Amino acid sequence: MTISLFQAILLGLFACLASLPGMGGTTIGNYTLGRPLVGGLVVGLIMGNLQLGIIVGAAIQVVYIALVTPGGTVSADVRAVTYIGIPLSMLAIQAQGLDPMSTEAASLAAALGAAVGTLGTVLFYGTATMNLIWQGIGWKAMETGKWDQIKKTIPMVETVLPWVSHICFSFIPTVIICMAGAPMVELMKQYLPMDGYAMKVLFTVGSLLPAVGVGILCKQVITKPLDWVTFAFGFILAAVMGCNLIASAIIAVFFALINFELQSLKSGKHALAAASAADVDDEEEEDI
Repeated sequence: MTISLFQAILLGLFACLASLPGMGGTTIGNYTLGRPLVGGLVVGLIMGNLQLGIIVGAAIQVVYIALVTPGGTVSADVRAVTYIGIPLSMLAIQAQGLDPMSTEAASLAAALGAAVGTLGTVLFYGTATMNLIWQGIGWKAMETGKWDQIKKTIPMVETVLPWVSHICFSFIPTVIICMAGAPMVELMKQYLPMDGYAMKVLFTVGSLLPAVGVGILCKQVITKPLDWVTFAFGFILAAVMGCNLIASAIIAVFFALINFELQSLKSGKHALAAASAADVDDEEEEDI
């Protein structure tokens, strides 16, 4: 598998769309196209290997499952992870002759994704820095107080000029790195044999990264000891019953509906009890 210039251009375009707020807002852009789980599907379609793209995307998504950007602070850029890390991981897995479903393939993908994600923070802050120039242009237009000038300038600042930033720090780097990906992977295959110390270290580190992502998720969503039982139930389904992610998600929906109905009944009983208590108080006041 190699990455052609046309494929690299498509990957660069989606890297821009994944981080550009104008692409249907942050929901469709960053939080959908920018996620490795969705990006794996897109990259798989572009590179002509849908199955491998989805598998690699799912493996990398576990690492970044709880990634948030509080106040614009990012520890890793999922845009780079998705549209640079996934293609390189796909090339590496095929070049090393690994089974896509194996632990080694998942570890390799996670390790490469983490490396690219850290590099992507430089691209993220580069984009943000260049966008300050366009914001300055918008503020100057607002300070003039001239409505005609504001109407012409603000759409340019919000929609057109940010594309310049994303082309410089998303499109061009993605195209260059992806085009250089195949020779780099071949070089890694030549100088980093599968049974070598470096690859063993890479696999070990990669296998630990999903645990870090799950640990961060647990810290965010688990608030009481009983939550651990619910959280562990999904792993029990996979380990004991052999359920895949889709089957586990469907079972989780049923349990969520049951829990919703129970909470609704509980809330209804509390409301009825409060209403009854209020009626009793009214009757006592009338008797007095």
